[in-house]
Amino acid sequence: MAGPPGFTVWFTGLPCSGKSTLAELVAADLRRRGRFVEVLDGDEIRTHLSADLGFSKEDRDKHIRRIGWLCKILSRNGVVAVASFVSPYREIRDFNRREVGRFVEVFVDCPVEVCAQRDVKGMYERAMKGEIPNFTGVSDPYEEPLNPEVVVHTDRETTEENAAKVIQRIKELGYLSAGAGERPERR
Repeated sequence: MAGPPGFTVWFTGLPCSGKSTLAELVAADLRRRGRFVEVLDGDEIRTHLSADLGFSKEDRDKHIRRIGWLCKILSRNGVVAVASFVSPYREIRDFNRREVGRFVEVFVDCPVEVCAQRDVKGMYERAMKGEIPNFTGVSDPYEEPLNPEVVVHTDRETTEENAAKVIQRIKELGYLSAGAGERPERR
């Protein structure tokens, strides 16, 4: 017996914009609704799937294409893939959208100054000193999505407000409904 179809929620934005925190909150909400969810996040995927790649544009595109393929496989098997990656280049994000099909792009919009203040690893400071080349938002561009399904502003909205906004949009797209094996929302 087939369950509800899967889909991909793709969080994109600058480093330290709040993508991972928001992705985890949305994933937890989807799990409470009875969905199978797999969270794909930068450090873990880099270690296990893209350890052979660096941070040139070509390598980043290859890395993001691999993640898109993984999202496609998960989604077609009824899993909700929640991907949280800087994914700075619009063309490869749009490629993944076409490949995956059921795709929700979430632009995590946050000013670079706020991201730098949040950076506990000191990456922005090192990048501004020239110690980290090709750092998105400092020495490498970030191409904002042109038509994301959701835009959240982590510098002026709470994580809970942003998560609710993402879930609401997923519902509007018809990817969540109480039926076909999905448990109704608990209150």
